[in-house]
Amino acid sequence: MAEIDALLRTLKEKGGSDLHLSSGLEPRIRVHGELEALEGRGVLKADELSALLEPIASARNWTDFEEDNDLDFAYGLEGVARFRANYFRQENGPGAVFRIIPEEIHSVEDLKLPEAISSLANLNSGLVVVTGPTGSGKSTTLAAIINKINTETSKHIVTIEDPVEFVHRNKMSVLSHREVGVHSKGFAPALRAAARQDADVVLVGEMRDRETIGMAITAAEMGMLVFGTLHTNSAAKTIDRIIDAFPASEQPQVRISLSESVSAIVAQLLLPTADGKGRVAVNEILLRTSGLPNVIREGNTRMISSIIQAGKSEGMQGMDDALFELVEKKRISPRDAFMKAGEKARFEGLVTGD
Repeated sequence: MAEIDALLRTLKEKGGSDLHLSSGLEPRIRVHGELEALEGRGVLKADELSALLEPIASARNWTDFEEDNDLDFAYGLEGVARFRANYFRQENGPGAVFRIIPEEIHSVEDLKLPEAISSLANLNSGLVVVTGPTGSGKSTTLAAIINKINTETSKHIVTIEDPVEFVHRNKMSVLSHREVGVHSKGFAPALRAAARQDADVVLVGEMRDRETIGMAITAAEMGMLVFGTLHTNSAAKTIDRIIDAFPASEQPQVRISLSESVSAIVAQLLLPTADGKGRVAVNEILLRTSGLPNVIREGNTRMISSIIQAGKSEGMQGMDDALFELVEKKRISPRDAFMKAGEKARFEGLVTGD
């Protein structure tokens, strides 16, 4: 057993999400969003940390780390969980962060996701983008949607990730997990190949560059259901980010293609519960309506909030509305909602009375 396994087991036992290792510091874990030092663990020297990290990396990965000073890969600990590992160099020596990926894939019901998000599994084609900052639970939400498709329909689902995070067992559907750098040279080439692999559903771990974004839109136009992620914090900013990834000369055509392919945009935040014992996802939801394509084509993203307000009966919701509702249900604190709200004046009275 690798020496680092004990630290990863402790992370799981304490209900943490991330293990932070850094030269010159004691190990720390993130629990319910807060970092705390592990009791009984001393400061890690650079050579001690290297000795912890090297055994669980393949020879090729370790060589890449020594050459590039950065490394991403997945590490599985049987009976505990899979972990997304990131190694890096910093001023005092090596460092690493391990993000826990639960072995059990939660259902949309387990996560208490809105019905509008659950219904995305019923789509046959189009582009669905789940957005939010790092650590907001985007991968967990997407895994739940993929799990619903896998459980209820017979399709070929291709996941393209760096590294592979959630590993789905074949149920009604057939899953093909592809890891960038191992099974494909990049997100865009893997997306391009998905059409030849008779894929019905494609999950793109990160739409990180213009080529990948363009291929995701093209795949959706070809009739596939494409799920992707971005690090934006609202539906309107997501549309702008996609368009702005392209040169000005190409943007009119991209607006047309996006208007015809986008099916939904879900922005997500992850906030501490009011009792401090867990975290809860908060979502802004934009669904395709007859008026959305025209708004995208004209670049009038200021109208997105109006579309969301008009579509409440269909399951759409704005981020501030979702935050306000969770405060009323006492699931999150008024202060946390205030800090994340766009229209803060709406929440000032709640904070004062907190």
